[in-house]
Amino acid sequence: VYLEESGGGLAQPGGSLRLSCAASGVIFNIEVMAWYRQAPGKQRELVAAINSDGSTNYTDSVKGRFTISRDNAKNTVDLEMNRLKPEDTATYLCHVVDVVGVYRYEYPYWGQGTQVTVSP
Repeated sequence: VYLEESGGGLAQPGGSLRLSCAASGVIFNIEVMAWYRQAPGKQRELVAAINSDGSTNYTDSVKGRFTISRDNAKNTVDLEMNRLKPEDTATYLCHVVDVVGVYRYEYPYWGQGTQVTVSP
C-alpha cells in the first residue's frame, strides 16, 4: 500500500489548512485511517483517527479545531485543520491499517509526511 499525502504548508495563527492522504496499491480492508504528527525533539503523537464505521478519536489539543474524514470508496482520509496554533507546527504523517483475511492480520503503513508550519 502506498500513501500519498498533500496539503501541508505555511499558515498564520488562526488560519486553516487541509491535509489529504490517498492510499493505493493492493488494498484489502483499511479499517483505521489516521494522522500523526511529530515536531522536532518530540515524540510522534496521534492527532486524529477514523475507523471504517466513521467513529473518530482526537487528541485533546485539537478537539474542536480539527476534523478528520474519510472516503471508504476512494481510500482517502482528510484532516481539516482550523484555528491553527504555532504549537501545531510539525510533520504530519498519514497512517493506515489494512486488515487481511479471516484471521485479520493487520498491516500498518505510513506516508512520508507533509510539513505544517504555523507562524505569523
